[in-house]
Amino acid sequence: MVGPEQPRTASEAPPTPRASHPAAPPVPLEPALRWHRPRTWPRDWLLLAGYWAASRLVMLALLRQGHGDIAGEVHVLYQRWDGQLRDGTFPVGDVAWQYPPGAAMVMIAPGLLPLVTYLQGFVLLMLASDAVVGLALVRAAHRGGGRSLGGAWIWVLGLPLLLSLPYARYDVLVTGIAVLALLALAGRPRLGGVLAGLAAVIKVWPVLTVLGTPRGRTTRETWLALTAAAGVLLLVLAVGFRGAFDFLFAQQERGVEIESMGGAVLHAARVLGWPGEVRHQYGSFEFVGPYVSSVALASVLLTVVAFGWLLLWRVRARRWTDATPYDAALAAVLLFTATSRVISPQYLIWLIGLAAVCLTVGRTTQRPVAVLLLLVAALTTVDYPLFFGAVLNSSWQGVAVLGLRNLLLLTAALLSCVRLWRATVPRRSARPAPVP
Repeated sequence: MVGPEQPRTASEAPPTPRASHPAAPPVPLEPALRWHRPRTWPRDWLLLAGYWAASRLVMLALLRQGHGDIAGEVHVLYQRWDGQLRDGTFPVGDVAWQYPPGAAMVMIAPGLLPLVTYLQGFVLLMLASDAVVGLALVRAAHRGGGRSLGGAWIWVLGLPLLLSLPYARYDVLVTGIAVLALLALAGRPRLGGVLAGLAAVIKVWPVLTVLGTPRGRTTRETWLALTAAAGVLLLVLAVGFRGAFDFLFAQQERGVEIESMGGAVLHAARVLGWPGEVRHQYGSFEFVGPYVSSVALASVLLTVVAFGWLLLWRVRARRWTDATPYDAALAAVLLFTATSRVISPQYLIWLIGLAAVCLTVGRTTQRPVAVLLLLVAALTTVDYPLFFGAVLNSSWQGVAVLGLRNLLLLTAALLSCVRLWRATVPRRSARPAPVP
């Protein structure tokens, strides 16, 4: 006879049935990002790359069309200087040579490229520099931590506003080195200083890019690296070529270029009956006549005042963010551009590049300044080459376009400085009210 069933122990208890759930579909794995594989790029990167390629094809087509022979400076002046430099001498006595000694490397490089003419080699170098800047800005946005792709878009959108001019001047290459220097400052200050020193020996203004480095070790390392790199390169060029510093004497005789702030004033005076005239000298169109020297002196004094303000800002600044070095660089170059006796259209390439670096950081103070600079770039193209004849003749159309461009440029410079100051210099504490 079978006895009653004995209760099971916990270890012998039958397993509790689990609730059945439908299996979740496997999550597709996104391919890891690889810089050399566009398939792995995000969609906004692909859109950016597509616009870059399309816009640069248009710029090259405009350059090939040769409106106003905008590339004449390359295949006439630059190619002539290349021949002289290959003989071991700078263009001594040539008043059009007003570049620092490092520019010799840029003049010689296109002739070293095989299978292309000098002009084609020069354009290829500028196109490659343009692409490097874009990639560097995209990579900076990929770091995270509040970084933005807005900087890359400013560069890609801003450069075509100058039509084919960026590929007919060597400022894209210099701007590229300055952009790389700024982007390197945060993690590798010595490398940033070396790059800034190299760029400064090519075209001076990049020395201002290190003005906003944080106090302490970063500043010491950056500024020492800049000084050492620039000094060594200058020494090598001075030993290797004759007349390395002859450009300084040509700069002393510069007057008031017709597109500068002072030039806009003289345009207005010319419309009102001032007897001055425009003359091509020292490689650009300048005003000659009564009071021109006074206007030139005023420009120099304003540059000195701008430098004094930058020193005051450096002393008073207390709050540094990751955007401060970039914002300070843009403000400094804007001040020196606006107060210069010469404002050439290619100067906008510098400003667009620096604005682009600012917009890679979410905490930048320079967003409205970047928008203004895009407008300035568009008006600069209306000024040159589209309305340049009207500017030369000081007609009302030319004076109006140039005056508006310079007004926006001045506004951008002042706004940049005000926003930089407010973000970095603490306000003085209010005085306590007197006790009655």
